[in-house]
Amino acid sequence: MLSMVSKTVSQHIINYISTSSGSKRLLLQDFHDLELPDREDTAIVEHYRSLGLLFKRCTLLLPTKERLKYIHKILADVSCFKFNGCAAPLQCVGLLCYGIFLQTLTAGWDELECHRVYNFLCELTHLSRKMQTVVCSKPGSARKLELRIRLFCRNVLLDHWTHRSDSAFWLTCILKPWPMVNQARLLYIIFGPISPQDGQVVWQKMIEGPTDESCLKGLAEAIKLLYDTGTKEWTADDVISLVDELSVVPREWLLENNARLLILSGNNICFTFMASKAVNGRTIELAKLIVFLALVSEKELYCMDWAVKMMQKVCKVFSTPVERNNFLQSVADAFACAIMEMLQLVMSGDGDDDDRSFMNLFHLVQAQASFHKEVLYLTMNVLPS
Repeated sequence: MLSMVSKTVSQHIINYISTSSGSKRLLLQDFHDLELPDREDTAIVEHYRSLGLLFKRCTLLLPTKERLKYIHKILADVSCFKFNGCAAPLQCVGLLCYGIFLQTLTAGWDELECHRVYNFLCELTHLSRKMQTVVCSKPGSARKLELRIRLFCRNVLLDHWTHRSDSAFWLTCILKPWPMVNQARLLYIIFGPISPQDGQVVWQKMIEGPTDESCLKGLAEAIKLLYDTGTKEWTADDVISLVDELSVVPREWLLENNARLLILSGNNICFTFMASKAVNGRTIELAKLIVFLALVSEKELYCMDWAVKMMQKVCKVFSTPVERNNFLQSVADAFACAIMEMLQLVMSGDGDDDDRSFMNLFHLVQAQASFHKEVLYLTMNVLPS
């Protein structure tokens, strides 16, 4: 409040911040003494939220470029605010505090000013060059750098915004300079599954076996963010292409994981993705996807009539009766084929995988029964009791 009394008083406060006593009092650095479940509610985080407001008011009359230079000069000695500054980043809330500080500072700024902030941060951290390294390397060959990029992007740029449109803006800044294949890689690095032991990105998770909601929730939320917020840089086709590209990072995912991602991404994205396959004549892929939507619905106890209604809606995308009949035949064939493949796996299985393979087969048979029950209700115009 004092900083807004007059230009003279504001200058006195700026001068005080630059002194050793002001710096010691305001730039707290005990970022590692925290074991609370919700780290955003800690005293030091709130301190940096208030500090962001102080800097916002003190530098109000400066041009954006000068504000950023001044703030960088003051914060330069806080090592945990730097990209590689902390030796124990997973036990540190330094980047989180830096993100909260920047969020408070830039709240209400227009897009042009926020672009300047992003460019300033990229220049400061060489973020673009580091991203270039990870997207052009074999997945997992630069694990520590992948982790640093994830932590910086999530804690500094993405995770604290109240309005989804703000999060979408910063995610767009991160992704849009890159080709689609690199966008998918970056999305996986920033939001994909990580190891609970060392926090590093687990690249094989979607390939090796069925995964759960916790591994896909971050990716699904990011996809919804780009699709739902009406960001002008992203058309529906862009987002669907990104989902398609993501499903082969680092290699083609299991269809069950692909289906689970689509379900978590919501009805609109799920339908648009499947309709795109229908329009492009990828009928067999589409039929297999219907089977795994049914399987995930069965496993997670979702309403099976959702999967049937989704198939019915997609069916209408096909322009002729012949195409629709071919699609429905393909769905029936895909169920039969998936059951036979799982049965062969059970019969040839050994050791620990036996039970898992058998349970997968059990769920698939149950899914087929539930799916066809809903189809019968629909065709017979009978309401389920």
